[in-house]
Amino acid sequence: MGRQVTRTTGSGAYVLADVLRTDRARLRPLVPDSPATVALRQACRARQDLVRHRVAVGNQLRAHLLSAFPAAAGLFHRLDSAISLAFLARFDCQDRADWRSRKRLAAWLKAAGYSGRTSPAELYERLRCAPRGVSGEAGAASAQVSRALAAVLASLNTQIKALEAQIAAQLAEHADGHVFTSLPRSGTVRAARLLAEIGDCRARFPDPQALICLAGAPPSTRQSGKHKAVTFRWAVSKQLRGAVCDFADGSRHASPWAAHIYNAAIARGKDHPHAIRILARAWLYVIWHRWHNSVAYDVGHHRALQRLLTAQDTTAKPAA
Repeated sequence: MGRQVTRTTGSGAYVLADVLRTDRARLRPLVPDSPATVALRQACRARQDLVRHRVAVGNQLRAHLLSAFPAAAGLFHRLDSAISLAFLARFDCQDRADWRSRKRLAAWLKAAGYSGRTSPAELYERLRCAPRGVSGEAGAASAQVSRALAAVLASLNTQIKALEAQIAAQLAEHADGHVFTSLPRSGTVRAARLLAEIGDCRARFPDPQALICLAGAPPSTRQSGKHKAVTFRWAVSKQLRGAVCDFADGSRHASPWAAHIYNAAIARGKDHPHAIRILARAWLYVIWHRWHNSVAYDVGHHRALQRLLTAQDTTAKPAA
């Protein structure tokens, strides 16, 4: 058995060496990503991990508050926001929350720099109408848990902001940064994630289909005899698919072309994730050409978008 494996391995090495000898001109060197891209990828993935931790801790804090201090769980739009964490630091249990009146709450919100759209009067009504939490010794014990979880959330917020500042600096200095920041509604983090996961080695993706397959945008088709099944593609780069789908989801709010593709998929009966993958596949063709040529995205050169806008203008004009 060992001899057979050795001969097979040797035969494969011989074939590869012979291909290199005869078809060297057809082969492209596969070079690793640059240190700038590797560093950007590390920062983006670390931020994603911290965001997931923040969601988990936020869910843990919400579950705790629903049993110990329900009024604080839904007081503000986001439980991990700065004003929500500041509120929990000041009013961490029902006994301390009972101290506030409408005027005291308004004064505290002003001192805390609250600039939300919800008025202090409405926030006070939310507190007053919410179910009462535990008080006394049980309330004091639950307050310690609330403070601990809130402190973890505050620390995660600080570190996520620090990583986002680092990502922005790295993206601004990257040679391909202009390609991804020019995409509609890409922002900083989305553009950085796209760049980091696609990389800067052009030989890795010689055509758009190679990039699309690794991102898991096309479905997986399997056929055996007369049976044909089209299923979700699992063997992909999950980091790349997440980055592309996140960008595609945001782009439909800024690009008429992206919105048209998404809405058409929904009209055909596709659910939201499937429609986003269809849109992501369309975007990857555009991204590959822009990235391969190191040219920023320009709506004026996006022919599919211009055809759609022309058709919409023609439809909107009244008949003569």
